[in-house]
Amino acid sequence: LMNGAILQSDSDLQYKAEDLLERAKNLQELSASTNNLLLWVASISLLVGGIGVMNIMLVSVTERTREIGIRKSLGARTGSILLQFLSESAIITLLGGIIGIILGVAGAILIGGVIGFSARIQPSTVLIASLFSAGVGIFFGIYPARKAAKLSPIEALRHE
Repeated sequence: LMNGAILQSDSDLQYKAEDLLERAKNLQELSASTNNLLLWVASISLLVGGIGVMNIMLVSVTERTREIGIRKSLGARTGSILLQFLSESAIITLLGGIIGIILGVAGAILIGGVIGFSARIQPSTVLIASLFSAGVGIFFGIYPARKAAKLSPIEALRHE
C-alpha cells in the first residue's frame, strides 16, 4: 500500500510538472504578444507626437516670420536659423520625454509596490529614452526649420 501511494504521488508530480511547464510557455507567449502590442502603441504615439511637434513648429515659424526676416537681414546665416529651430524642437520633445520618464518611473515604483515587486530602473534606459525623445524632435523639426531657414529676408519683413 505504501508503494502504491508513492507511485501515485510520482505520477501526480509528473502531471503537475508538465502542467507548470505548459503554463510557463503560455505566460511567455502572452508576454511576447503584450510586448509587441506595447511596441506598436508606442510607435504610433511617437508618430502622432512628432506630427504634433511639427505643427507647433510650423506655427512658430509663421508667427516669427518677421523676426526671422530681421535676423536674416542683419546677416544671420541659413545654418544658424536652421539650428535654432531644430534645437527648439529637440528641447520641446526632450522636456516631454523627461516628463514621461518621471511619470513612468513613478508609476513603476507605485505599481510595483502595490503588487509586491520592486522596480529596477537602469540609467542607460533613461539616457536612451531621452536621446530618442530628442531625436524625434529633430526628425520632425527638420521641415519647419528648413522652411524658416529658406525664407527670403525681403518677403519675411513684408509679412505682417
